[in-house]
Amino acid sequence: MAATYPLPSLVMAATEDDLSWHCYRHPDRDAGVKCRRCERAICPSCMITAPVGFQCPECVRQAPPVRSLRSLQTDPVVTIGLVAANVAVFVVTQGRHDIIDRFGLYGPAVAGGEWWRLVTSGFVHVNLMHVGFNCLLLYQLGLLLEGALGRWRFALLYAASLLGGSAGVLLLEPNVLSVGASGAVFGLLAAAVLGLRRRGVNPMQTGLGGLLVLNLILTFAVPGISIGAHLGGLVTGAALGSVLFRPSRHG
Repeated sequence: MAATYPLPSLVMAATEDDLSWHCYRHPDRDAGVKCRRCERAICPSCMITAPVGFQCPECVRQAPPVRSLRSLQTDPVVTIGLVAANVAVFVVTQGRHDIIDRFGLYGPAVAGGEWWRLVTSGFVHVNLMHVGFNCLLLYQLGLLLEGALGRWRFALLYAASLLGGSAGVLLLEPNVLSVGASGAVFGLLAAAVLGLRRRGVNPMQTGLGGLLVLNLILTFAVPGISIGAHLGGLVTGAALGSVLFRPSRHG
């Protein structure tokens, strides 16, 4: 013979509470579940399937739009454009030392009013290895930074680093003709390393930290490399990167 036992008081209390639920949007309807976000009771008509549990219509409207992985990917349009510009200028100036002299960065010429050299010098290169190495680093860093910062902020970072590198040349090597995108690239590298640190990633474990250290060593060890451009771009990229990668107050 089967025996019957009374339900424990806690279970009965929970059951009675469940039966007394009413939808906050439809008080005349019994609620089936609680909204996952606001914890208010909702009836089947108000239940909206969410990635985890159910949500009420109000919480769904207030939630930020869900972005797919594809929508998070940003085509590196600015990066590709900058690489293409550097390559195009190199092709045009190949063997034309007069053009390099005219558009390279040279302190006395800038002091004489040729301010365009501050920008044009960052797109002029002396040989294939020079342009190839700079464009390779620019492309790799651009893939990392343009998607994280967005096109406009990435373009701002590159432009500021280029000008910072030019300022470094005028400060440390004003009477030496300087060309190349290395100042801007150094700025991107500094910003990338700082961005990783701000997100709790050790740059030395990603290879970027070692790349920065190696390039700094080469800057001082190899003759013919513009120390001013590298240090100027480095400082500018780090300074602007500290602002662009500043942690959100609401994060």
